[in-house]
Amino acid sequence: MGEGKGFGKTILIGEHFVVYGLPGIASGLGNATTANVEKAEKFEFVDNRPEIPGYKEKKKQEIQNQLDSLLKQFKLDKKGNSIKITLTGNLQCSSGVGASAALAVSITRALNQMLEMNLNDEEINKIAYIAEEGGTGKGSVSGIDNTCSTFGGFIWFEKNMQGGPNKIERFSVQKPVEIVLASTGITQETKKIVADVREKKEANEQEFEKIFKEYTKTCQKAFENIKTGDWKTVGEQMDKNQELLKQIGVSCNEIENIIKTAKEAGTWGAKLTGTGRGGYVLLLTPGNELQEKVAKKVEELGYKTLKTEIGAKK
Repeated sequence: MGEGKGFGKTILIGEHFVVYGLPGIASGLGNATTANVEKAEKFEFVDNRPEIPGYKEKKKQEIQNQLDSLLKQFKLDKKGNSIKITLTGNLQCSSGVGASAALAVSITRALNQMLEMNLNDEEINKIAYIAEEGGTGKGSVSGIDNTCSTFGGFIWFEKNMQGGPNKIERFSVQKPVEIVLASTGITQETKKIVADVREKKEANEQEFEKIFKEYTKTCQKAFENIKTGDWKTVGEQMDKNQELLKQIGVSCNEIENIIKTAKEAGTWGAKLTGTGRGGYVLLLTPGNELQEKVAKKVEELGYKTLKTEIGAKK
């Protein structure tokens, strides 16, 4: 029998700006997916992860592709190697929290343990990356999600615009920090919104050049403040990031409504995380008391929240 865990992830600073080679900062979440693998009479896959309605059905083929990739990499086949894989954990499956990477990492770790292969974290991360590509298509995976899921902590990310390996540097903090992820309940297609932003940029190159310069300064300052533990200033940089995201057209009324309420409740920083025009809002709430207060106020608006932490590491 083998057991493994994979963290969820969130983007603290970045989103659409990383598409153009600008830096971004992501973090592993405190919530994770757990995989258990055991010998069985026939191959069986049981997915007991919590989910937003319809997530697993929508991702059915992607999940199957990931499983096939993992079995292939471990030289297992469903007929000759009868095993049962069971997924559980406290990471709710939804867009924007790295659920597919958490699946890949947790199963990789569980198979590694069961087969006594003694793979290190770098090797586990590589296998999970290949499985992620198997799920969504070659060239569509940045490496952010699987790296956060494998190691936890924070990562500094820069896309290689020449097509080579992306720059991914890990760094950590002394202790995890509490956050609230508030769901707008809206799912958007990333491809369409990225195209919308690109069209807007091409029509307003000078304006976007100013926005990109301001964003780069914001990201660098946030990076420095995370390392020193100055979370008040990190929150200010999150707010600046949100204003810039708003300027490029990826916010929406629901996001702004959540942010306004969270600010009134005392959150230190608030911004959309992920695709935008829906999805999740990331609220910086150091300390359990503030986390509870902000989550409660947002929930009173009718939005669902996830209370977790950033900076959690293996």
